[in-house]
Amino acid sequence: MATPNYSYEKRQRELAKKRKAEEKRQRKLSGKPADDAAPESGDAPEQSSPDGSAEPGEPQT
Repeated sequence: MATPNYSYEKRQRELAKKRKAEEKRQRKLSGKPADDAAPESGDAPEQSSPDGSAEPGEPQT
């Protein structure tokens, strides 16, 4: 049985980290949030439906 090449695996992890960091840097520079990224803060603005009600599960007053 062959022994695992830990140096190769480590280098691949390092390269993946570099790619991810570069992509993040490019996103920051472009100033546009990614489509698949969720908002960072948990305070998302409330959106109302077209008929004017707040949320479908909320009682209307």
